[in-house]
Amino acid sequence: MKKTLFRYIFNEIPPPFLVGMVTFTLVLLMGRFLKLAEMVVEKGVPLTDVLRMVSYLLPSFWLFTIPMALLLSILLAFGRLSGDSEVTAMKSCGISLYGLLPPPLLFSAFASLLCMWVTVYAVPWGNSSFKALMLEIAQNSAGISIKEKVFNNAFPDMVIYADTLDAKAQNMAGVIVHDERDPKAPTTIFAESGALYSDTRTHSMEFQLKNGSIHRTEEKGGYRMVQFQEYVLRVALADTAAKGPKKASEMTIDELLHPPRGADKKEALARRLELHSRLALPFSCIVFTFMGVPLGIQNRRSGKASGFSLSIAVILCYYVVLSAFDTLGERGILPPSLSGWGPNLLFLAAGVYLFMKTAAEEPLPLSGLYPYLKEFVRARFGKGGRG
Repeated sequence: MKKTLFRYIFNEIPPPFLVGMVTFTLVLLMGRFLKLAEMVVEKGVPLTDVLRMVSYLLPSFWLFTIPMALLLSILLAFGRLSGDSEVTAMKSCGISLYGLLPPPLLFSAFASLLCMWVTVYAVPWGNSSFKALMLEIAQNSAGISIKEKVFNNAFPDMVIYADTLDAKAQNMAGVIVHDERDPKAPTTIFAESGALYSDTRTHSMEFQLKNGSIHRTEEKGGYRMVQFQEYVLRVALADTAAKGPKKASEMTIDELLHPPRGADKKEALARRLELHSRLALPFSCIVFTFMGVPLGIQNRRSGKASGFSLSIAVILCYYVVLSAFDTLGERGILPPSLSGWGPNLLFLAAGVYLFMKTAAEEPLPLSGLYPYLKEFVRARFGKGGRG
């Protein structure tokens, strides 16, 4: 009988979990859609490259959406079981709340393993691949972004104007370049003609200008003009962060465990914080199971919308605490191990407490707060209120 019951409870969890994964992932992607659309429309980036960018971003989203979807699925599953009085029927058959815990724990173990694979392998791969693709896109689309008879800002701190432009050959005539990469000595270049070339080896673009003059403002009000027949202006496409060492989020577990010799204390601390954060975050799935079961049972009559709102509230509180512990770890107030695992320990203690209170059929703390707030809002802003 227990096997049939466990299978029945277990089957309640995957459907809302998949819906939550899709919903939360789309919500996180919406923040990037506008920028991606701008790259397609204004810079001529191929749609296939945009889809590759989305695929590289997905692992970093899944790291958050897997625990969020798990909490939502458990809240909805046990909210449905409780709302249909099935939990009461199970208790009348002598099955306590502890006897209902194995199915959600088993599913959360699968979710934790999936989240662990994402954080150990998929996230570093996605971050590194995304950076490489952005560099490739900048290399290929920089010339496309330049349009004739328009002041173009395709390159940082530079404005480029071309009176005529051959888009295929990248030949220009009537060229004006205003360069403010050195704010102390802004430069303006006028040239009769020029050509744009891409250097894949150095990740840069070259303007080969002919027959022109360079006008430069020196410090303390000085001014210099130089005429030229040929002049090469090189523009780096990758910023110092892209060309510099890997970020901690792009490193593998082995790289985090074995920092190079001579690494400073700040870099070593960043690696240790990243390591403990990666290992601790997947276990939030287990933590959310102990919180989701009692909250779902208490949320029996409020429907799916309330379950969704409750999951968002718990997730928000968790990530606020996670951010606070990360800050304390970065400032050296907490050791990296406690900074990474502290939020899980706090929420696990709260979840076990809520679970024990619900198993003993005792009211949860602040359980009467919602009706009070509801009556207050109705009295204050309802028809009988005076504004």
